[in-house]
Amino acid sequence: MRHWLQGFAVAVLAAMVMSTSVMAQENSRGRTRFILAASWEPAFCATNQKKAECRNQSPNDFDAKNFSLHGLWPMRQEYCDVSDDLKQSDRSSDWKDLPAVQLSAQTKAALDKVMPGTQSGLERHEWIRHGTCTKLSADDYFGAAIGLINELNASAVRDLFAQNIGKTLDAETIKAAFDKSFGEGASDRVKMSCRRVGKVRVISELTIGLSEDAIRPSQDGEPRLEQLIQNAGSTSFGCDQGVVDAAGF
Repeated sequence: MRHWLQGFAVAVLAAMVMSTSVMAQENSRGRTRFILAASWEPAFCATNQKKAECRNQSPNDFDAKNFSLHGLWPMRQEYCDVSDDLKQSDRSSDWKDLPAVQLSAQTKAALDKVMPGTQSGLERHEWIRHGTCTKLSADDYFGAAIGLINELNASAVRDLFAQNIGKTLDAETIKAAFDKSFGEGASDRVKMSCRRVGKVRVISELTIGLSEDAIRPSQDGEPRLEQLIQNAGSTSFGCDQGVVDAAGF
């Protein structure tokens, strides 16, 4: 009996150790709680030429050589405490009819730079659909998103795109730039989207998985995109290659 009990105890202990190990492995992978959506504006404008932000796009514009902020999206949450009337107005895509977003002059100026879609009311849509679910003020929500897109634009990923305008980039090259900028394995948290412009497949957007701390303010302006990416869950990369579109039609 004593030997049986000892054997049973050893088996239980082994099972507990294995369970703990699996839980630690799962926790180390993290979970994606937010998505940072970064558009390549020339590709967007190639199929949206009537949009206000696309009518006069120039190769000298900031968004011609940098990623543009599409949004910062909480996972599986939309339209929090938003009336049915506002939801309907938002879904009609006439975003200029939505209420203006209350932003400080400093935040508005920074947002207009990194989100050219503000010319079409994109920030109103993003706030109604996504920002309302963060429990932040609009100023804090967009301030967090601006900080993250600025970190992306200060990275080797942005440099890779800017140096290859008009050329084709493949997934492995882009993934290597992410890992160089944000640590090994960062590319496992990124999905790339492409679209057809005529007969050419162009890269349109990168959606980057982030952990739950994405909307927490940074301490003393310290970079934090790497940690947010590393603590998110993995995803498939999506599109395997595409052209980095140039501004203009």
